[in-house]
Amino acid sequence: MQKNLIKLLTVVAGSAVLLTACDGLGKMVKKQNLITHEVTPKPLEMHGDTVAFTVTGKYPAKLFAKKATVTLTPVIKYNGGGEKALEPVVLLGEKAVGNGQKIPYEKGGTYSKSFRTVYEGGMKNAILEVRASGAVKKKTKEFKAVKMADGTIVTPLLVRNDEKGIFAKDAFVKTTPMNQVTHIYYALAQSTVRPAEMKSDEMKGVSTFIGANLANTTWYEFKGIDVSAYASPDGETDKNEKLAQDRAKTGSDAMVGEFKKNKNKDVTFGKSKDQYKVVTTREDWEGFKGMMEASTMKDKDLILRVLTMYSDPEQRRKEIKNLSETYKELKDQVLPKLRRAEITVIVDKKSRTDEMITRLANSNPDSLSIEELLYGATLTTDVNTQMNIYKAAERLYPADWRGSNNLGVTYLMTNKTDDAKAAFERAAKNANGNAIVSNNQGIILAKAGDRRGAMEMYNKASGAGNEVNYNKAIVQVRDGKYADAVNNFGSYKGFNLALAQLLNGNAESVTATLDASNEKDMALSSYLRAIAAARKGDSAGGMGFLKTAIEKDGSLKAAAKEDCEFLKWRENADFKALVQ
Repeated sequence: MQKNLIKLLTVVAGSAVLLTACDGLGKMVKKQNLITHEVTPKPLEMHGDTVAFTVTGKYPAKLFAKKATVTLTPVIKYNGGGEKALEPVVLLGEKAVGNGQKIPYEKGGTYSKSFRTVYEGGMKNAILEVRASGAVKKKTKEFKAVKMADGTIVTPLLVRNDEKGIFAKDAFVKTTPMNQVTHIYYALAQSTVRPAEMKSDEMKGVSTFIGANLANTTWYEFKGIDVSAYASPDGETDKNEKLAQDRAKTGSDAMVGEFKKNKNKDVTFGKSKDQYKVVTTREDWEGFKGMMEASTMKDKDLILRVLTMYSDPEQRRKEIKNLSETYKELKDQVLPKLRRAEITVIVDKKSRTDEMITRLANSNPDSLSIEELLYGATLTTDVNTQMNIYKAAERLYPADWRGSNNLGVTYLMTNKTDDAKAAFERAAKNANGNAIVSNNQGIILAKAGDRRGAMEMYNKASGAGNEVNYNKAIVQVRDGKYADAVNNFGSYKGFNLALAQLLNGNAESVTATLDASNEKDMALSSYLRAIAAARKGDSAGGMGFLKTAIEKDGSLKAAAKEDCEFLKWRENADFKALVQ
């Protein structure tokens, strides 16, 4: 009985072996070391929040069982536990039934499949393996898992979130032109200043201004006096040139007299004729044309045609004189205004000095205009002082978007993102789609992780300044658009440009870009130099840069230990000493 049972079991076992051998799975499992699996890139890489890679495998001749179905599953195993299985690949023997890629038995064959998955933090320090199971009808066998890659390169995450806010500019001017203009009109063919001319309302206004402000050097700067003297076109041509010169002289003399009314001996401006700049015009045809064009005379077009009909000045003069006898308005109102000396006292009104504005901005901001407050904030580099000035500007001039906007930028500079967001929202209500505010609101969206919304805002901010392109470039690094990022970083030399160049395949540019920037001594810059060296196969130089980086920032030791950029160095004694 017992002997019969043993025989039966032996037959069953032998049959199982025979069946397994017949289905070919056993041979495939036994010889799976002949099967090759490769992954590209290796290690994996994260770009634009996505890890994308291609797995390629090759089955040699006479190995893939004709009726077998093999299911390959890439699995990312996280350090410390957890894993993520990706979409499987189904391979079929040439006689197998189902959906999948056929692998011939006699010749063997290859498969290739691309995978994409959203990057998760655990993928940085993980391994990629391929697991396979084979089946022939209801019989299955598991293959040994094959390790494909160690970890994921996440260098794009090094991008610095140093988006550039834009301050709205002030319209403050240190001096405002306050030129004083008056005229002295003369009788036909005369150059004597008539007493009534010095008592005209225009002259009285200029004289009053001079008297009130000539000695007020704190607020007014008298810079010069221009005298332009003219003769009218109806005068005799051969006498007009001297007549204009005489009028320039008498007009200047008259103004000297006005300035001498100031008895302050320390004030010399305007009291000497050598301070006067004189220009004379023999016949004021341009003045005549302008006055006629502005007049309401019924036949003014007829009179103006005389200017184009006759090229000879003497003939024109005669025609104008004849017309003046016909048209009383021309004779009594137009021509007399051309017999003149025009005196321009060049004066600038000074604004408050920088010292005054700085003092008042801190002690009594209510006494300053919006332009003075905005300008005053630029006179200090202390961000907290700027913040207080912009708070005052917003309080005093709530309808002016610039105060709210600039306050928001100072909040950004001090990492008060929520306060900055609220300030920019207030600015937007008054700014009517202003590009500067759009840029700054884009920064808020970028910091919240809304890269699409940030880019939309940056596009609205076109023309606001180079800062907009810089901010776009940061988003583009995160989106994996490295060539666009390099272009938009433009002339900004620094870490982010060097990083974009590296990610765009130009590790050679990293050193030159960093050396030309004011960020060259940052710990992170040394770390990036080390990565560039590793990509170029320069382990000696790279170790030196990494040592410098860690000396400046101890947290980079742990970062380097897990960074797959340095995967090839992990067994290097010098590297181990640096990161332990």
